[in-house]
This record gives sequence, structure tokens and C-alpha cells, in this order.
Amino acid sequence: MAVDTAACGVNYIDIYQRRGLYPLPLPFVPGQEGAGVVTAVGAGVRDVRPGDRVAWADAQGSYAERTVLDADRTVPVPAGLSFDAAAGVALQGMTAHYLAHDAHRISDGHTVLVHAAAGGVGLLLVQLAKLRGAHVIGTVSTELKERAARAAGADHIVRYGTEDFAARARELTGGTGVDAVYDGVGRATFDQSLECLRPRGCLVLYGQSSGPVPPVDPQRLNAAGSVFLTRPSLTHYLADRRELLARAADVFGWLESGRVTLSIDKVFTLAGARRAHVALESRRTSGKILLRP
Repeated sequence: MAVDTAACGVNYIDIYQRRGLYPLPLPFVPGQEGAGVVTAVGAGVRDVRPGDRVAWADAQGSYAERTVLDADRTVPVPAGLSFDAAAGVALQGMTAHYLAHDAHRISDGHTVLVHAAAGGVGLLLVQLAKLRGAHVIGTVSTELKERAARAAGADHIVRYGTEDFAARARELTGGTGVDAVYDGVGRATFDQSLECLRPRGCLVLYGQSSGPVPPVDPQRLNAAGSVFLTRPSLTHYLADRRELLARAADVFGWLESGRVTLSIDKVFTLAGARRAHVALESRRTSGKILLRP
């Protein structure tokens, strides 16, 4: 199936692939996520037709004016949703969805800590955690990002560099610890993330923006209180088309209704993809970065 791409999402997985942390055969076109209009379909495609508005989250080569992808991995974009919005939440929105609903199932009354709470996933995850009734502690690096995370619904903010987030998490929970830590930072935060957890709590390590975490002795999980450690990826939480459509429908529906908002920080042309990566890596962004062909 071919799609004229209206917007492409920029994500940390693109950087991991470019750096070689997630090796791909060379040469390759970066990008996993986008939205646009279907221009052609194969003979066996029945559920999608030319002219349909679609989005996707796991099609390699999405930094392009036209993207060729498997029709079964696309989702319909509601008429009331812009392509920018659809591309902006396809990958990160469904990531936040599986993190809050499945990797650790947040329940009413839980306290969770969200690292990089003003990032693309972070802002969405804070909102979904609040929808599920959680008390949210967010970590950020600047005053501007603190304001963004608070606007998304974070109850407490801890600033990297000026506060010990593990000690603060313990203080805010009366010494008990949090039910879950959502950590997309990796090496720089992992050890203290373990220290934040209550007994039988869960560390959801879903990224490594500061670098990969060294090998972990499982005995550390016992010492931390019989805690759980999971290293999930979106692919494994989109196991079939039913699951893909269900997650996308929830995220798009919340966005259309206003229950969830999307913050688009910067938009670049395709020729500006390098600058988009530099901005994301330098931690100068709050919210989503898009490319427009």
C-alpha cells in the first residue's frame, strides 16, 4: 500500500537506529511513524481504499514524501483529527497507552513516577495515568518543562540536578515507595528508579535516552523488595490488528474529545531531519517533534 505522507513523527527509536544501538542493514531510511492519504493498494487489500486517511506507528522508512507499508499495520484517522495530531500520537500515544494499561496496569489510587514527564511520551503518559486515577510524580530538567508537566496533570515535580528524585519519591509516599516507575531515560536513572519502588512495585524501563543499562543481577530485585522489572516495546503490545485498532481508537478518541491534549513542540521539513534529531537529543524540546514532507 502507498501513502502520500502528510506528517512524520520523530522518536527516540529513530536516534537509537541512527546511532547503531538498534542495528539495521545499511542503507536505511529512518522513521517509524506518520499519517497521510492512501494513494494505491495491492490486489489483496480490502479494508483500505485510495483516498482513506490513515496513520501508522511501526513502518520503517517513514521519513519520506511517500511511504509504502502493510495495510494491516495502519489505522483510520477520524475526520475531525488533523494529520499532525494523528502522526503526533500514533507511536507515542499508543506507547503511553500500553504503559499505563498493560506493562503496569495503573489502578485508582496508585502512585507512579514518570521520568522525562515533559517529553513526548511523558506528557501523554502523565495524562493517561491521571485518567486511570493515579497520583503522578514527574521528573523534569527545567522550569519550562516543569510548567508543561504540571499542565498535563502531574501532582508533584522533581527537578533533575537539584533534587534526589528517589529520596523525594519516598518522602511523598510516607516512606512506602511508588507503585511503578516509568523510565525512558535508562542508564542515568535506573539505579535510583529501583530505590523509588514499594515492595512488589514495578520498574517499567521502556527507553534509554541516556544510554543502555548495564546487565542487572536479579538479586537486586529481591533486595529492592521483590520488585518487578520489565523492558517492553510497542511491537509486542500490538500483537495483532485487533489490539492495534483498539489502542488507536482509544488514543484518537481521547484526543478528539479533549480528554487528552497533544503538545507539538517543533515542526521541521524533511530536509531538517538532522536538526530535529539534534533538538531531541539535546533535551531542548517539550512535547512532540514532527517532520512535514
